[in-house]
Amino acid sequence: MSSQYKYWKPFVGPFDPCKPIRVKSYSTPPQLYITFQPVGLQQFETPHQALMHGTLWPQLYSPYPDPIKGGTSSA
Repeated sequence: MSSQYKYWKPFVGPFDPCKPIRVKSYSTPPQLYITFQPVGLQQFETPHQALMHGTLWPQLYSPYPDPIKGGTSSA
């Protein structure tokens, strides 16, 4: 499986008035990497865990924050 987080380096002009952001990121949902639902896909142990993660299957869970940014997502 590929990483859910993608990074790129935008162009930074010499006369930009704002402080440059050297690396930007975005996340892709895990269902893009699973072509079909396999038989016997692992499920969360309890309904409470599934509700807290927003999905029945741990392989489809995707946290929003970027781990490189220390818990904040970038848009």
